[in-house]
Amino acid sequence: PGPCRRVAGKEEEEEEKGTMAMHVPQAGFSAMLKDGAKHFSGLDEAVFRNIQACAELAKITRTSFGPNGMNKMVINHLEKLFVTNDAATIIRELEVQHPAAKMLVMAAQMMEQECGDGTNFVLILAGTLLEKAEDLLRMGVSVPEVVEGYELAAAKVLEILPTLVCGKAENLRDVNELAKAIKTSVASMQYGQEDFLSHLIADACVSIMPEKGFFNVDNVRVCKIVGSGVLQSTVMRGMVFRREVEGDLARVENAKIACYTCAFDFMQTETKGTILIKSAKELMEFSSGEEDLLEAQVKAIRETGCNVVVTQGKPGDLAMHFANKHNLMVVRLMSKFELRRLCQATGAIALPKMVVPRKQDLGHCDAVYTDEIGDAALTVFRQDRQEGAISTIVVRGSTSNLMDDIERAIDDGVNTVKALTRENRFVPGAAANEIELALQLSSYANTVPGLAQYAIKQFAAALEAFPRALASNCGMKSNDLIVELYAQHKQGRHAAAIDVEGEGVSILDADKAGIFDLLLNRQWGVKLATDAATTVLRVDQVRGRGGGGGRGFDDKQVF
Repeated sequence: PGPCRRVAGKEEEEEEKGTMAMHVPQAGFSAMLKDGAKHFSGLDEAVFRNIQACAELAKITRTSFGPNGMNKMVINHLEKLFVTNDAATIIRELEVQHPAAKMLVMAAQMMEQECGDGTNFVLILAGTLLEKAEDLLRMGVSVPEVVEGYELAAAKVLEILPTLVCGKAENLRDVNELAKAIKTSVASMQYGQEDFLSHLIADACVSIMPEKGFFNVDNVRVCKIVGSGVLQSTVMRGMVFRREVEGDLARVENAKIACYTCAFDFMQTETKGTILIKSAKELMEFSSGEEDLLEAQVKAIRETGCNVVVTQGKPGDLAMHFANKHNLMVVRLMSKFELRRLCQATGAIALPKMVVPRKQDLGHCDAVYTDEIGDAALTVFRQDRQEGAISTIVVRGSTSNLMDDIERAIDDGVNTVKALTRENRFVPGAAANEIELALQLSSYANTVPGLAQYAIKQFAAALEAFPRALASNCGMKSNDLIVELYAQHKQGRHAAAIDVEGEGVSILDADKAGIFDLLLNRQWGVKLATDAATTVLRVDQVRGRGGGGGRGFDDKQVF
């Protein structure tokens, strides 16, 4: 009996050890998640971490704000180098990973789609609002009260903005007036060359401004040619391609264009065939018959009135011989997007096979000719008609990075013109409207009962981020400058703004200096920044997969 009891005791001990080694299920919310999943909740774990990530993103683009903003050097996943102060390009190439910071990126991208400019405004305002909200939350103000105050402040800003209007663009077909309207937008990216570039963009936009309907930004194209200097850039009516013509004909007036997405050559049969040739005579007859068929086809294309053929494939040698024989210009465009755009501009229909086009398939252009700028050969499709026409800005520059940055400035200027066709009113620029809004919001906060008034005051303080950024980027003392701006605005000078060219505390009249911001840009910027900030604040729990080998979520990683 004794040894038996000892054996039984050993079995019980082994059972107990096995029970202790078993997996103990987790309690609470973690039990519902997969192993390795991360879960954050509450102010400290979720809200404050989200705010810090968004503030980190806003700090990056804050130093790029204004005409003296610093450039950022970004190398993307394809090892392509970007040197620019354009916030839209920076955030697009940074590949932001943090989910809360992605909300700010989406708001900035929405601003880019809606207005084409003002992405940095959205990022700075949303980031500063979240920083101010963190101070309120640490003081004990609840998230709903902060959100309510921010929404009241945004509504009040949208109510005040139309009262700050200092002018409007009356005639958008006047090059000088349009250049004055887009000068501020261009100066923020190409300071020192804004006068030349704004007139260049205005000239291109006025030449294609439709009588009716919406302004299409795709009708202003950019062709970049390395060499010479920026001041040698020109505007050319129509489309410009960095290609030479394929044949001998170099110029055609009153061109009728046939576009083919296939090669300009023999038609290939769909099935393979075998031909048995028994003598040299049969071989000669076969070759001459094929040549006769191709010549008949080229001649039939020419007899429709077509005098220019645009093809996506490589033209054959024999087809080029007959094209030269019948005075038919041949141009090859390898990009299907360029071919589609040319079809849209000229009214042509792209044909998938080399067939004789109908009259309605042909496009029209005033002239097609070859030109040379620097050492680059160009083919120009010139259009003088107004409706649906296209203008091309030929950009010159010493390096490709410089021309890329000029192209981004041109894109901002063209989008500003589009915004002007929707809303042509201006507010004073150079931080004048932000200081005036902050001043009036502070007065409004005193009339609001409850804790929401603290959030409204913080919203007003957040608007000071723009004059601070402008002043610090220009090397000025931001505190002294803001005090002086408030003093000027309290005396009724609503257009008092920062003089970026002055020394020390320098103030100018933005209206007299011609520094304007679009009312539409400011309205959308305030809406989107407030929505992004309140959306981030309303998040109190974050759940994500764990890190490791996959696309995990790391709460501390922004990029």
